[in-house]
Amino acid sequence: MNAHTRPEQLALQAHDNEDCNTSGNPSLNDVIDARLSRRNALRVGMGSAGAAVLGSLSLSACGGGSDALSVPAPAPAPAQTPLTLSFSPVAKTMADTVTVPAGYTATPIYAMGDSLAAATPDFKNDGTDTDFENRAGDHHDGMIYFGLNAEGTAASATGSERGLLAMNHEALSDQYLHAAGTTPNPRPPAEADKEMAAHGISVVEIRKTSGKFATQKASAYNRRVHPNTAVTLTGPVRGNALLKTKYSTAGDATRGTINNCGASYTPWGTYFSGEENWNGYFFRSATDDAARGGATAKSVVSLARYGKPQNSASRHGWETAGSADKYARWNISQTGTSADGTDDYRNELNTYGYMVEIDPYDKNQALRKRTALGRFAHEMGVFGKVVEGKPLTVYMGDDSRGEYVYKFVSSANWSAADANPANRITTGDKYLDSGKLYVAKYAADGTGSWVELHIANAAIAGYASYKFADQADVLVNARLAADAVGATRMDRPEWSAVHPVTGEIYVTLTNNSNRKLEPTGSAASQQAVDAANPRSYTDAPTASSAPGNINGHIVRMKENGSDGAATAFTWDIYLFGAQADADPAKINLSGLTADNDLSSPDGMWFSNKTGVAFIETDDGAYTDVTNCMLLIGMAGQVGDGATQTLDYTKADGSKLTVQTRIGAKPTSATLRRFLVGPKDSEITGIAETPDGKTLFVNIQHPGETISKANIGDPTKYLSHWPGNAGYGPGGTSARPRSATIAITRNDGGLIGVDGTAVLNNA
Repeated sequence: MNAHTRPEQLALQAHDNEDCNTSGNPSLNDVIDARLSRRNALRVGMGSAGAAVLGSLSLSACGGGSDALSVPAPAPAPAQTPLTLSFSPVAKTMADTVTVPAGYTATPIYAMGDSLAAATPDFKNDGTDTDFENRAGDHHDGMIYFGLNAEGTAASATGSERGLLAMNHEALSDQYLHAAGTTPNPRPPAEADKEMAAHGISVVEIRKTSGKFATQKASAYNRRVHPNTAVTLTGPVRGNALLKTKYSTAGDATRGTINNCGASYTPWGTYFSGEENWNGYFFRSATDDAARGGATAKSVVSLARYGKPQNSASRHGWETAGSADKYARWNISQTGTSADGTDDYRNELNTYGYMVEIDPYDKNQALRKRTALGRFAHEMGVFGKVVEGKPLTVYMGDDSRGEYVYKFVSSANWSAADANPANRITTGDKYLDSGKLYVAKYAADGTGSWVELHIANAAIAGYASYKFADQADVLVNARLAADAVGATRMDRPEWSAVHPVTGEIYVTLTNNSNRKLEPTGSAASQQAVDAANPRSYTDAPTASSAPGNINGHIVRMKENGSDGAATAFTWDIYLFGAQADADPAKINLSGLTADNDLSSPDGMWFSNKTGVAFIETDDGAYTDVTNCMLLIGMAGQVGDGATQTLDYTKADGSKLTVQTRIGAKPTSATLRRFLVGPKDSEITGIAETPDGKTLFVNIQHPGETISKANIGDPTKYLSHWPGNAGYGPGGTSARPRSATIAITRNDGGLIGVDGTAVLNNA
């Protein structure tokens, strides 16, 4: 998230370009087989063969009973009409508005600062508002819709008129939170308190009235989670010495969740949120290495690998706001004298970086951090296809340059009886607190392997750079364990998505400015091109003289035997981001056109109603041409394309050849731009009602680029959205706010498509 790299924000956003992988793990520049294995299995290009696949999923009636019972023949199934994209592509634009196709309406419904309690005043949006524990947080991100019945008394899988939106609040456009912008260190407690509370997660009830959704200010379901909320630590690391702090001397609890990005839905109906680049919120002193035992001390090696070398400033300086414990915890320097860290917060960083589970229907249930899924910059975790009697799988990306793709396989086999349990959050204990954690290795021939991260693995047990004590140590330091087994370094793995029909896994690789033809720096800063990350090129205006993977791509995987527990897979690259007129031999490998070109794919999600793919961008490389966007596509299947050779010339004139595997090139029938956001915004977070007729999208940080000197002058704001769209105070002079929009089709149809949807019993 937040991949923009404008000069004004480099200090605040350096965490997003973090690269602390010093492993030197291999690139895939071996000679590869020129023949791409062609799959004869079903294709899922929705406009043609894929529509036939979905059309075959219509339900047939079933009968039972004794032989004497006469059962009437089932009525013929209604004719299936193949799904096709049905909207005109939205043109690229730099307008300060949300642009959607003709025939659609986008309406803001929930913006930063909106009240979630009857006693909390309406938002004034002038920097004087307080009580953010009862307001919408900032930087709306990953989001899931949870249906309610008509009375609002119970969960409903079909509730499309009333429901709950659970969403992450990743970070801050902090200058706008305060009347005169932020105050330098030492931070005033009132400012620090407001900023902390504006992070985390919110749950808000929404209802449709007269065809339009609106939030319910006084709903009993409304809830805010922030960095001071009590959280339970579960799984194999619970109680381990690495988690012991002054707050939890037993190592079984922590406070809060922060920098939450993508989100997903568990099979038992809870909200699953990833903690991404949380390391930047903490401070380490210039002498902390010595206090911990020197540069080779285990905790020092771990901290460096997770982006916190000594003398690291914190992003917001909350540790300077006073002596109270809620501020002191952001200083992770070793200041105490205890041997186990129970008199300071030297281990506090180890309590962040997990997948977090929350029951949106029950605000009395504590959050759980699921340590069995490892600790890293979790963009999100998405569940694979659920199969009765088989383990559950969760696919995850570590969002930093040169980091890895992971999966978790549960010890417990799935039981359909758990789909609607009496206690949702404890059902998560069954499936998420015991299992195996794997990391991906991509081979150059289009195959790959999942390597288990376990203390019994000889490469981990004997790793020279870090001596693992036990399996809990492996999970807390999953990055180091992945280094040890030689996992493939990727171009910032962000959202993961699983196709609801094929079960294939998609991982967005947003970009990587350090992907090079011939690395000249240390292993920590540069990675060579390889088959899975094959591009390095220049692109004005952001990288006119510094090559890298500027526009990003999306890798796609198919588990062997379509078994989520398999330890091998095949892969190709579904889509390469590029400007339409870029070199088709080295950059625009997917043949994108003006109707579907994009840069820096970030969010990706499949509709459970129609099976179409939604791709969202978080870009700083193409924003001289267009604001960030949302596209709708018909995904195919691994192996539906071909190999392509990229011929590079190095500085010394020698040649470098890289072959990669590219999915079928999209056409106007299979990929179109659906939405362009306001100025200076990221498009992220996406959900839909069960009937597929309302799409919810988050517009994050519009107009975020603002200096303190200009905070009092609205003419200097890059954006005034959503005020200029008629939502909230301020109008065309409003301070911009992150917000959720509801998109509907004016004729009441499915979003983006015509035809007969066949998923979810449509």
